[in-house]
Amino acid sequence: MAHYSRLYTIVLDVPASDEDTTVTFWRGALGAPLERVGKYPDFHGARIPGHDLVLLTQRLGEGTPRVHLDFHTDDLEAEVARLESLGATRLDRHDRWWTMRDPAGITFCVVVDPPGTLNPTNATEWP
Repeated sequence: MAHYSRLYTIVLDVPASDEDTTVTFWRGALGAPLERVGKYPDFHGARIPGHDLVLLTQRLGEGTPRVHLDFHTDDLEAEVARLESLGATRLDRHDRWWTMRDPAGITFCVVVDPPGTLNPTNATEWP
C-alpha cells in the first residue's frame, strides 16, 4: 500500500539553560511567533514565513546544541521501513514518532501526521 512523506520540520535542540535566548533569537530572526507546542512543553514552533517548513526549538534534558530534521508521514511503519532500506537505523520509539540515525550517524525523526494531512500536492507518494 502506498504512503506519503515529506521533509517538514527543522528542529533546533538546545540545552534548557539556552532555551529562552534561543526562542527569542529565532522569533526575531524569522519574524515568526515560535509559540509553545500544545501537549509538548519542551517545544516552541512556527511555520517559516514563505515556506511549507516549520521551525521548532526543543529543550534538551542533556546534551549539546544541534539541529535535526523531521520527516512527516501518513504511515509511520512504512516510512521507517523505507528509510531503513536506505541505510537508516531505528533508535527510539516515542508517542507519535521514531528517532532514527542516517548511515553517517546523523539523528532525525519520522513523525506520523493525522489521516488526510498529506497528499500529492504537499508530499511524495511512495509505493
